[in-house]
Amino acid sequence: MPELTRRQFIAAGAGAVALTSVMRAVPVDAAPSGSSDATLPAPPNFPPGIPLYQQRYQNWSKEIVRDAVWTCSPTTPDDVVALANWAHANGYRIRPRGAMHGWTPLTIVNGENLDRIVLVDTTVHLNGVTVDPSASTVTAGAGATIEAMLQQLEDNGLGWVSVPAPGVLTVAGALAVDAHGAAVPADGETHTPGTTYGSLSNLVTSLTAVVWDGTAYALRTFDRSDPEITPLLTHLGRAFLTSVTMQAGANTRLRCQSYTDIPWREMFSAPAASGRTFESYLNRTGRVEAIWYPFTENPWLKVWSVSPTKPPESREVNGPYNYPFSDNLPEAASDLIVQLTAGNTFIAPAFGQVYYGTTVAGLAATGSSDMWGWAKDLQFYIKPSTLLLTEGGGAVITSRGRVAQVIHDFAEWFHERVTYYQSIGQYPINGPVEIRCCGMDDPADVVVDSAGPPTISAMRPRPDHPEWDTAVWLNVLGVPGTPGMFAFYREMEQWMRAYYTGWATFRPEWSKGWAFSAELPYQDRTVIGTTLPNTYREGVPTSENWDTARATFDSLDPHRIYSNTFIDQLLP
Repeated sequence: MPELTRRQFIAAGAGAVALTSVMRAVPVDAAPSGSSDATLPAPPNFPPGIPLYQQRYQNWSKEIVRDAVWTCSPTTPDDVVALANWAHANGYRIRPRGAMHGWTPLTIVNGENLDRIVLVDTTVHLNGVTVDPSASTVTAGAGATIEAMLQQLEDNGLGWVSVPAPGVLTVAGALAVDAHGAAVPADGETHTPGTTYGSLSNLVTSLTAVVWDGTAYALRTFDRSDPEITPLLTHLGRAFLTSVTMQAGANTRLRCQSYTDIPWREMFSAPAASGRTFESYLNRTGRVEAIWYPFTENPWLKVWSVSPTKPPESREVNGPYNYPFSDNLPEAASDLIVQLTAGNTFIAPAFGQVYYGTTVAGLAATGSSDMWGWAKDLQFYIKPSTLLLTEGGGAVITSRGRVAQVIHDFAEWFHERVTYYQSIGQYPINGPVEIRCCGMDDPADVVVDSAGPPTISAMRPRPDHPEWDTAVWLNVLGVPGTPGMFAFYREMEQWMRAYYTGWATFRPEWSKGWAFSAELPYQDRTVIGTTLPNTYREGVPTSENWDTARATFDSLDPHRIYSNTFIDQLLP
């Protein structure tokens, strides 16, 4: 595909100004359709009045990058209807585009022919947020960010218990991949009505999507009691939502304490061990995350606890993203990344030590080891400037009493494998291990009549194992381009899938890496075509499983205008 040069993109900004009489809100870094800077043939018969331009697409880890992709920014939901019917009539596909904070090819695929694909940027106009305090709900356009929604909720005394770390996520993008936080009930904790410990998808009370009505694509609102809504709650890009309404509960104040002096063998001890264990903090507060830098002894442990009043020793914060040291690379780390991307993987131990040292020093310098504030201000801590790494791993679904066993066994396996590779001079992993827990998509958390949990959410309960009430998230990060990294992820994925069985089950984190071959993610045809679908058939009624979701997607979009070459394999 022809690429736009930087100079062309800058010049395109001037072209955008010249065309504002007919083209609304063309971004300054884009080349408008019809301008001299456009390098691709314009899509035929494109709906008039909807801004159309060529723009760069880049995912979170910069592993999917395409320049000069046709992109548009509809102003209203009716514009999306016009786009859908145009795509159907002209043999095109449209892909909703949000914050691009993801790893997967669910939007576009590397190497895919994009001649008949148009990205639809929902962030420009479809981003309104309205809170109804009397109903304790928030209604948002598809392109609204989670941060904007939680700010509006906070302004009305409302909030959510469990949220993702990046506030920049759009709500539709977050729901498409069942985004989640890191919270389970602490011992003795009372559930706050209107909230959930599961995915954000479980908070939806209704949504509006553009679907096929038998003769054309049209807007349709689905209530939570409608059986067809459950696949849409986690749809993997196989649908186009224009707005959602989500429930909320009373907002809370949190305290977040950081620890960097606990050895990993103590932290990740077997069940019922004494000491400063992950399990003990989880039982006490319900909100824990461990970040274990490679080739270091002491992970960075974050512990959040509900704290209505400010502890004397805590520092009050009034906004999110309170770890500036993790958002801005020190020079030493930048230099090491240059070496890693150049193939000098043997410096991975030094990279881990630099990151650990930066964390310890940064926490002290910024007074961030003990903070207190509104929930979202302590839950949001990943910014677009945070180091862009790739990820492998997923969720182990098990009972709360088995969480420590899950983590202990994984930590021992991971340490053994990394040590083995180091002994033969290989360093396939150079990023941290991240460990979190959250609850399941419990139907009892939904305050309206509900047809059930999201059909293919990783946090969907297993009716045949009601004791499996916890999702343990085990992710390993690495610098893109590291030799041997994807082969390690494949080994890890296969081990997790084989080991966590009988007393647990393993599911992918849809937004991250999975189905690894030795060279790339999303390439294992057996996992994509058989293993993953079976994961959502096991222990689930046939009326609510993977095949039901596929059938619903096909019914609501029989012409597959909401798909791409990868989704055609995953959801054929």
